[in-house]
Amino acid sequence: MNIIESIILGIVEGLTEYLPVSSTGHLIIAQYLMGLPETDAMKAFHICIQSGAILAVLGLYFKRVKDMVTGSAKAVLSLISNKGADSAERYPAGARLLVNMIIAFMPALVFGLMFNDFIKSVLFNAPTVTTTWALGGIVILLFVRRRKKSGKRFGGKELEELTWKGALKIGLMQSLAMCPGTSRSLMTMLGGIMAGLSVAAAVEFSFLLGLITLGAATVHDAYMYGREMVSQIGWAPIVAGTVTACVSAVIAVKWMVDYLNRHSLALFGAYRLVAAGVMLVLIFTGLSFSDEKPAVAPQPDTVQTK
Repeated sequence: MNIIESIILGIVEGLTEYLPVSSTGHLIIAQYLMGLPETDAMKAFHICIQSGAILAVLGLYFKRVKDMVTGSAKAVLSLISNKGADSAERYPAGARLLVNMIIAFMPALVFGLMFNDFIKSVLFNAPTVTTTWALGGIVILLFVRRRKKSGKRFGGKELEELTWKGALKIGLMQSLAMCPGTSRSLMTMLGGIMAGLSVAAAVEFSFLLGLITLGAATVHDAYMYGREMVSQIGWAPIVAGTVTACVSAVIAVKWMVDYLNRHSLALFGAYRLVAAGVMLVLIFTGLSFSDEKPAVAPQPDTVQTK
């Protein structure tokens, strides 16, 4: 893989990681069309360049992350020093948010360990992605229609009001994104809205939860296949892919936050249906996604994270 190819994959990863359209499905097509083979090094590359997307969210939501760290530290120090609730309550929001993120991450961890091998061997193929793209698009459009009828297009609770039960519900929804093409972002956003959050709060929690989910997968694959990745691909493509993923993720996140403050998720539902249609055309016109030339390794939409 050369630098140009790594930049293309980095752009695809960054633009689609936090949008509810499934980065896995887009990477499957991009890698196949570029004729890149599936190896352990390539699997690690696709997981590790998502560190660029992680850095993008860390930068954009630095204040929120800082509040979580300082709030949790204050709460822990208060418990250790036995100063009681008065001290612990000084920074309750940040500490509660971090706890809720950990709770939301746990289902992904458990189900990921249980079904990771099955997902890799059975579900990573074009028919699965086509089906989940289409189903996801239909779900979004039905959800938007129901939300519009209820008169609650954007309203709901603030992020600080999320309970542990709501966080668990979001985590269970995230686990469904292990199926390629489903989209981790879509499931966590819908889960957040179902838990009573406003659209803006659900989107923000989805981004923040990705820091843990995507970060865990990145560390795992870097540890397992890092040497092989550097040996076969080289540092230059890895750095190029990571940087472009970061830049494109910043653009995508800023655009989506602005867009969803004024519009519904309907655009993404329509896009998924169009993408599924394009995939069907590619399959039935002779573009092969065979086992002899698989497309891509498990990606961030599953809970390894996709």
